[in-house]
Amino acid sequence: MQIINPATEEIIMSLAQDTQASVEQKFNELKNTQPTWAEVPLAERITIVKKFADILERNIESLTAILTSEVGKPLQQSRNEINGARARIKWLSENAEKYLADETMFQDQSITEKISYEPLGVVCNISAWNYPYLVGVNVFVPALLAGNAVFYKPSECSTLTGLEIEKLLKQAGVPANVFHIAVGGREVGELLLNLPLDGYFFTGSYKTGKYIYEKVAPKMVPCQCELGGKDPLYVTDDIADVKAVAAGTADGAFYNNGQSCCAVERIYVHENVYDQYVEEFVKEVNLWKIGRPTEQGVYIGPLSRKEQIAFLENQVADALQKGATLAAGGRRMEGKGFYFEPTVLLDVNHSMSVMKDESFGPIIGILKVTNDEQAIQLMQDTEYGLTSSVYSQNQTRAESILKKINSGTGYWNCCDRVSAALPWSGRKHSGFGATLSHAGIRAFTKPKAFHLRG
Repeated sequence: MQIINPATEEIIMSLAQDTQASVEQKFNELKNTQPTWAEVPLAERITIVKKFADILERNIESLTAILTSEVGKPLQQSRNEINGARARIKWLSENAEKYLADETMFQDQSITEKISYEPLGVVCNISAWNYPYLVGVNVFVPALLAGNAVFYKPSECSTLTGLEIEKLLKQAGVPANVFHIAVGGREVGELLLNLPLDGYFFTGSYKTGKYIYEKVAPKMVPCQCELGGKDPLYVTDDIADVKAVAAGTADGAFYNNGQSCCAVERIYVHENVYDQYVEEFVKEVNLWKIGRPTEQGVYIGPLSRKEQIAFLENQVADALQKGATLAAGGRRMEGKGFYFEPTVLLDVNHSMSVMKDESFGPIIGILKVTNDEQAIQLMQDTEYGLTSSVYSQNQTRAESILKKINSGTGYWNCCDRVSAALPWSGRKHSGFGATLSHAGIRAFTKPKAFHLRG
């Protein structure tokens, strides 16, 4: 398996993929060792996880360089991701005891009723390439804290980072046969689906998530799918600083080259502020530096996957054919690397792919609306339900709108953010289940009820 630098198209490294024999051997090692790990006191497991976060901090520059080399995000954005992962680890480790400890629900002189949270066993984490640290720690950190062993498959586009994660976890004290990595592409993922694992946790596209869910359903084990989105944002007519809102929402759409499941993917703007908003939005996009992700000040680097370029080209062509106006970008950039210009489309409508299908790239459609009711109707017109955002001076107005949108997360005067204290969950084609928060810690456990008389 070749690891390719998306900025230069050069081969960084070639790796041997796992085979059926090696996958089965790793699984058996995990299965045999997991009960011993579950017996390790929770306080000790917490200490190990905290040490992992410390090691990430000490090695942040070398880890940043590896991450940037294989996924193409600018160096500062790679640093931000690793620091964000450390912040999530801190919350999860500091709250693990609270949410994994036994809970006494009722007690009197004759009986005690309590809940115990037991580990699932050996869980499979099929992870994503766009934020390998962030989406990884959402799963393998609480899984390890809860006493599970983890079979971790990074994306083939971020395998070098996955190998670093494995090395540093074991350096922190995770036993050798409690965390294993599966190296390879779809074929290796298929091998994992055929194993008798005790839970599956996937981050990626709706198409792949649906396939995984259907494939593992007969096992009758937990399966969580964190999938994509077509996340809407509405700018009302009462915003005070149009320029600031335009800059902030442009960042929400284009950060990490738009390769975020919770990136802003479609924007609706009230007609009273539309012209000024669009002007400031396009100005902001045109200010960004595009280039090698290792260069100082670069905001837009290459796409991580070459095949996404053709998809974006098709979205632009489809929109223009159906009457859209190109306000910025719209083309693949010449030369080496998987570069695509930051693209802004106006005069869009919902017959266009750019307003219906997940783009996962540096492209946005902006649509003028006449009132809140029209905005709500258009925001709801989607198969996805991950996040939705409203910018307004009035919190009551914003929350009223957000409550009408069927999404797992609602943002008022912010977008494209995740908090470890809050559940990260999708609806409809954006998936199901939750990571992060207390729900995301307990997702890796199976509750047992105890009725204790005596």
